[in-house]
Amino acid sequence: MQVQWYPGHMAKTKKMLREHISLVDLVIELLDARIPHSSRNPDLDAIAGDKSRVILLNKADLAAPVITKAWLSYFEENGHAAIAFDSRGKAGLSKLEELVNRLTEEKRQRQKARGRTITLKAMVVGIPNVGKSTFINQLAGRAGAVTGDKPGVTRGRQWIKAKAGFDLLDTPGVLWSKFEDAAVGVKLAATGAVSDDILDKVTLCEELLKILSEINPKSYLERYKLPDLNMDVGEPVAGGNAASRALLEKIGIARGFKLKGGAVDTERAAITVLDEFRGGKLGRVSLERPF
Repeated sequence: MQVQWYPGHMAKTKKMLREHISLVDLVIELLDARIPHSSRNPDLDAIAGDKSRVILLNKADLAAPVITKAWLSYFEENGHAAIAFDSRGKAGLSKLEELVNRLTEEKRQRQKARGRTITLKAMVVGIPNVGKSTFINQLAGRAGAVTGDKPGVTRGRQWIKAKAGFDLLDTPGVLWSKFEDAAVGVKLAATGAVSDDILDKVTLCEELLKILSEINPKSYLERYKLPDLNMDVGEPVAGGNAASRALLEKIGIARGFKLKGGAVDTERAAITVLDEFRGGKLGRVSLERPF
């Protein structure tokens, strides 16, 4: 499945990030904890330059804890300050404040020696629907940034004052112009970073089920009560999309999704699986492991 989504406002956002990077002291980059590799925008390295950066594995409450821990080790081994975060709760807030203070200590001490006090500024960046605005509202202690459960809610920049004593620049979610790896596009779409309006949901769901069959079939077997599958819980389903389509039909039957004439409503089944995966109802599932 080939997924590409780069609407015009993202090109404008990329330009805005370049224009405003000089105004901030550090960059807070949010990644989706379920897909840390696929949710890293490769353009951000060039934009952020030598700015201090904190990586937040957001939505950690939806990812497998053991795999998230492995990702944290991976980033730290590669010289990146990283923490797991759930922007809907408070897990990670104190550690984030510690990291921000540590990364900006030198600048604050220089200003203090000159008799100045400064308000630190951080740019919050990430792909669409990764939870940037919810994260900012958590730090601010109020609903200052507009949030939503679909990509493209934030369209312009806005400064928000955080309770921790620094200002946050909320920016629209931005992807890159071309996904060179088709698997990256599928994972971004499956987790909700790409607009559903451009997607064939049945095909996308089949791709997601194929991935889940390889890494965690228990997630859908238990959710949809499918004991009639002739497979062990730990064994992947072979056969590619044909097997995934058969599996989707079994899920539709299990949920009673039927069309007139008795055919399985695979589109309704696909929408259900995608929504429930994104909402964590299939359990805490990570689609990627560190390389």
